[in-house]
Amino acid sequence: MSHIFRNLLTLFCLIGVNLACWAASPPPDQRPLIVIDPGHGGQDLGATGVTGVFEKDIVLEFSKALAKKLETMGTVRVALTRDHDIFLPLDERVRIARKQNAALFISIHGDTIAATGEVRGITIYTGDDRPSDAEAARVAEAENRADSGVLTGESKLGSSINDILGDLMLRETRAHAILLAQELASRIADLVQLNRNPVRAAGFRVLRAPDVPSILIEIGYLSSKEDLNLLMSPEWRDHTTSRMAAGIAEFLNRTRGVTSSEAHTAPISP
Repeated sequence: MSHIFRNLLTLFCLIGVNLACWAASPPPDQRPLIVIDPGHGGQDLGATGVTGVFEKDIVLEFSKALAKKLETMGTVRVALTRDHDIFLPLDERVRIARKQNAALFISIHGDTIAATGEVRGITIYTGDDRPSDAEAARVAEAENRADSGVLTGESKLGSSINDILGDLMLRETRAHAILLAQELASRIADLVQLNRNPVRAAGFRVLRAPDVPSILIEIGYLSSKEDLNLLMSPEWRDHTTSRMAAGIAEFLNRTRGVTSSEAHTAPISP
C-alpha cells in the first residue's frame, strides 16, 4: 500500500507544479502586431545610388529605426521580415505577415529613375490591380522583378485569395490601407519632400494580403543626390521615422482602439 500512497503523493505534487506554472503564465499580448518589411536583401541589391550605395542596406537601417520608434511607444508589437542581409521571396514576406496575424504590413523601399536626377521625394503605395498612373505601374513592375529566376508560391497564394476570401474583405482591407497611406503622407508633409502625387496604387505582389492592410513606402530616390544625402542622414531618419510612427499609432487608435502597455519587438527569422 505504501507505494500507492507514494504514487498519489507524486501525482499531487505534479498537479500542484502544473497549476502553479499555469497561474504564473503571463496573459497573451493583445497589442496589434506591425510587420515592417525591409525590401530586397541578399543577392537582391535593389536600386544602386549615385554614390554606389545599395537600396537593400538603406531600407534595412530605416526599417530598424521605424521599428524602434514604434517599440518605444509601447502601443504595438513590432516584427521585421528580415533584420539582416538575407534574400526573402516576395510571397514569403506576405506569408510572414499573415501567419503572425499582423494588423498592418509596411514594406520599405527606395526608388530610382534613370531619366533625371531631379525627381525626388517620398511616395506611399497601396495595392490595386489597376495602377493609379503610369509611374505607379513602372515602380510596381520594377519591385515585382525582385523574384526573377526564383521559384515562389505566387500561384498558391493567388488561389487562396480567390477561393477563401471574397471581394468584400479585399476591398475593406485596401480601403484601410489607403487611409493609412493618407495619414502618413499628412504626418510627414511638412517635414520631408513628398512626390508630386504622394499616394498612389499599383499591383505590387508584396501588397497582396487580402486580410492585412498593406502599404509600400518608397522613402526617396537613390538617383537624386538630395534624396540620397537625406537617406544617409541619421538625423533625417530619426525625424522621419518619428513622424511615421506617430501616424501609425494615430491610425490604429482610430481604427482599432489601441491601449498602451509594455513595448515588445520580435524579429522573425524566415
